[in-house]
Amino acid sequence: MTLLDKDGVRLTVEGAVATVTLANPDKRNAQSPALWRALTEAGRVLPGDVRVVVLRGEGKSFSAGLDRQAFTPEGFDGEPSFLDMARGPEAELDAIIAEYQEAFTWWRRSDVITIAAVQGHAIGAGFQLALACDLRVCAEDVQFAMKETSLGLVPDLTGTHPLVGLVGYARALEICATGRFVRADEAERTGLANLVVPGEQLDGAVSDLTAALLAAPRDAVIETKALLTGAVSRTYEEQRAAERAAQGRRLRDLAGLSD
Repeated sequence: MTLLDKDGVRLTVEGAVATVTLANPDKRNAQSPALWRALTEAGRVLPGDVRVVVLRGEGKSFSAGLDRQAFTPEGFDGEPSFLDMARGPEAELDAIIAEYQEAFTWWRRSDVITIAAVQGHAIGAGFQLALACDLRVCAEDVQFAMKETSLGLVPDLTGTHPLVGLVGYARALEICATGRFVRADEAERTGLANLVVPGEQLDGAVSDLTAALLAAPRDAVIETKALLTGAVSRTYEEQRAAERAAQGRRLRDLAGLSD
């Protein structure tokens, strides 16, 4: 069932699995404000019984990043150019960037697990979109790069937090400051990729992972995800307490005593 198909984004749902597809392969799935709004809308219309969301890109590249048209004086039709945005009030610029970021935030919500199936280029905004997901399954030809700093900008689409969490501060700084490519072997070794497979096996590997995630009871997965996502910000004792509380909820539920 197709729930959304607009501005280079297609959302389909089959049972407990949703697939969000970047569907502009002729432009290597380059991103624009319209695409970001469509991604945000996909998160809003996601049915409540969906448990796993797969993000993929059509064609040879996952996403080559921001469409360079954004930096031209004319920008995109019907959109303020980035140059005009920069000339406007600071609060207005902040609000616009915050709106763009919404396309990258819902992927880590507690009630779903999200998987990025990444092949070819995942550059800049494309890299950050892959980082927005909980898990990444990559083809052997994957090439990640954070090019924003090389262009005089910063990665601002929520990618810095997960990148540091996955590879550590020093490596994250080096990747961003140099803009170099991170290929499959390094991505797997450093934790950027949960799994690397030959390109022709990418869809099958994602399907296998999805099936494994669906095998566990939904509420147990939700509680476990909440424990893990909150672990970094809690002390050891706070995490112990969170584990006890979560397990208490699970035991009461299994005993038929939940509200």
